[in-house]
Amino acid sequence: MPFNKEQYLSRIGISQPPATAEGLVRLQSAQLQAIAFENIDPLLGVTPSLDTASIVRKLIHGRRGGYCFELNGLFGQALDALGFRYTPVLARVRMGQPEGGPRAHLLFLVETEDGAWLADAGFGGPGFPAPLRLETGLEQTMAGDAFRIRQDRLFDELVVEKHTPDGWFALYGFDRASVRPCDLEAANVVCSSWSQSPFPFHLMMNRCTPFGRISLFDTNFTETQSGTSMTRAIETPAELGEIIRNDFGIDIGPAPLAAIAARLSFECVDAPV
Repeated sequence: MPFNKEQYLSRIGISQPPATAEGLVRLQSAQLQAIAFENIDPLLGVTPSLDTASIVRKLIHGRRGGYCFELNGLFGQALDALGFRYTPVLARVRMGQPEGGPRAHLLFLVETEDGAWLADAGFGGPGFPAPLRLETGLEQTMAGDAFRIRQDRLFDELVVEKHTPDGWFALYGFDRASVRPCDLEAANVVCSSWSQSPFPFHLMMNRCTPFGRISLFDTNFTETQSGTSMTRAIETPAELGEIIRNDFGIDIGPAPLAAIAARLSFECVDAPV
């Protein structure tokens, strides 16, 4: 099942953008709003397949989401089909730590007529909703949040940071090391099954909205607008199923929902769905 440009654009709800900086912004923003980050497969013990046919079948025809290797795998296919010049890179996730872990997050450096950009449609944390200019020290504001790219000379990395009430929060760091398919396959196995990866142990979902962002961590649902977040606890598997379907756009069936509920230790996993 090959990548089909028209099917992809229909899935994310836009017409074909030009291979320009403006087109790149439209493309990333649209995918982040249309296709959710979700780690249901790793949570249930399944390592996602990264071949094009599997990604297209799951994310486009199956209208599922995925995690970074799937989401940015699809995004990379779109960049290629639409004529963008790009380079894949692997980042070390920091999430506030002074240094990152293994190279386990895929993103892209994209060259346009307006310079180089950092594009990422697959970060499940508090990522940037549109591409960032690849320029160190420049504070870039979007959707009420500020981001910057900082040079970390100690680890010879560029670090993407988000401003928070407590100061700058490091998301991930990356360098220009070349990326091969075997690197992605190895990182995919690490993320989906390693004992120190969060994905096999916690339900994590995220989607950008026109007003901000919604996210799910286990049984806590958070909605963020204009920098203000509100979190509420999910009480039942039935409520969880409604949120997965209605807020994240994923048509979860009774069997996988029951399996997720069991992993999250709901008292009753047989609630009506």
